[in-house]
Amino acid sequence: MELNPSTKVYKMIRELKIVPNKQRQEFICCLIEGIIKSRSVIFSEIADKIDKPIKVESIERRIQDFFKEVSIDYTQLMLFFLSFIPHEKLTLSIDRTEWDFGQTQVNVLCVVASIGKMAVPLYFEMLDNNSGNSNYEDRIQLLKEIVKLLGKDRIAILIMDREFIGYKWLTWLKKENISFCVRVPKHHQITLPDGTTAKAEDLVEEGRKVYLSDVFVDLVRVNVSISLAANGDLLYLIGTLKPSELGRIYRKRWTIEVFFQALKARGFNMENSCLRSIEKYRKLFGLVSMAYTICWATGIEDGRLNPVKVKKHGYPQYSVFRRGLNLMRAFYKNKILEPIRRTLDLALAKLFIILKTIG
Repeated sequence: MELNPSTKVYKMIRELKIVPNKQRQEFICCLIEGIIKSRSVIFSEIADKIDKPIKVESIERRIQDFFKEVSIDYTQLMLFFLSFIPHEKLTLSIDRTEWDFGQTQVNVLCVVASIGKMAVPLYFEMLDNNSGNSNYEDRIQLLKEIVKLLGKDRIAILIMDREFIGYKWLTWLKKENISFCVRVPKHHQITLPDGTTAKAEDLVEEGRKVYLSDVFVDLVRVNVSISLAANGDLLYLIGTLKPSELGRIYRKRWTIEVFFQALKARGFNMENSCLRSIEKYRKLFGLVSMAYTICWATGIEDGRLNPVKVKKHGYPQYSVFRRGLNLMRAFYKNKILEPIRRTLDLALAKLFIILKTIG
């Protein structure tokens, strides 16, 4: 008998044991439904959209108990996300997002896989450092969790912005043979092959690009790409790729910003949460990321079945994520099955391959 989409999501959660208890596994499906239908992270609004024959107040108490008592296995959650990714070689981006709720400072360090113009989350940690930058130990620990499941061979490259620099961090990536591309602040000097040093902005003219191979930046041997836009904006990139490839690959970093936007104002409004516990925020980030990933994958599959029409300005009316979000909300309202059924069939099939591989 054909399973409905909600049952397929439950089957994935059960196989992975993201939470150990059967009732809790079923309740995650309810939470995903409530988050998608309400586009909210406020417990009362989520509870109001969960289709259960009990009082909204009772559902809200169950949500509160879930966040208070239940432990999520975030390594198994990574496998859930991987089930929706068709690619074997992954372009990864790492970045932080942060916001405040009263005295509570939410600071998330996250790695995503860039797919087209959007991204799928893989793993994330909450930083308890007064909204400061991550340090090299935070980053290394995060990457180790990903490598433990993915292996290094599946990581095509890691893309980073200016925060993610430093000798210990970059030398660890090189030691582990993880390719990277990172934007560097302009004051970081370049040591040229003849031993002289230079500033990036002194090596480039407006409208031109400079490529350097086997030079040193922050005592790390790297390749360099430097360009200067007409507005004076300096793009100073270092990495392990050919210098001429760094600019192209760095543009994919924007996908993690799009992901953060989808979790916030353009999607589920995570910044409106009233939680005061960092650990509860991590659970919420995980659940909202599950809702996002299902919507994103549904939008991708719908695009295959029904090619997106481009508007006069050259862009589609809706992003892949927004298209999938609309379809998922229509499913919960009218039980429209396609392309959601196909999306989850593909994810389930991929999940069983993953489990067989790592088992």
